[in-house]
Amino acid sequence: MAGKALIFSAPSGSGKTTIVKHLLKNNSDLGFSISASTRDKRGRTEEHGKDYYFLTPEDFKEKIDRDEFIEWEEVYAGNFYGTLKAEIERIWNEGRNVIFDVDVKGGINLKKYFGDKALAVFVKVPSLEVLKERLKERGTETEESLSRRIFKAKFEMSFQDKFDVVLVNEDLEKSLQEAQQLYEDFKAKP
Repeated sequence: MAGKALIFSAPSGSGKTTIVKHLLKNNSDLGFSISASTRDKRGRTEEHGKDYYFLTPEDFKEKIDRDEFIEWEEVYAGNFYGTLKAEIERIWNEGRNVIFDVDVKGGINLKKYFGDKALAVFVKVPSLEVLKERLKERGTETEESLSRRIFKAKFEMSFQDKFDVVLVNEDLEKSLQEAQQLYEDFKAKP
């Protein structure tokens, strides 16, 4: 059974995860695609099989060699991320549509893979200054990692035209309503 794919991509700190969590909470017909990653867990809140499939670099490479990914990439030096084919099959077999929370390159690759069966949404902040403040508020960034993320965000924003829709996340409540409407409209398409 094949369903539809709803892809949310954005520079880190743009609010895509908040939007995706809201959609999951309010749409029982959506299933979250859990990405595989070689990065370390953040704090004590992240769980294997819930937030990510945390893999060793060796396990990740074996899955690449066995063609188990729809897409994968090295997002930051030594940190690999990817979408497992089995994960999409699991969600579609449950009779649900799949929702992705992925970086920009991953979003572009997923849209290419799924074509018209996917709606690709680029979430963006009003400015890089707003993004910098949001990342600082997380409390998870060093000055060096913050600088790296801002540099990467500038680059990622240049790809927004590769997405079906650009959602400017200035007012969160408005953005949540817009995202819900985008999903309902997409779901209604044959």
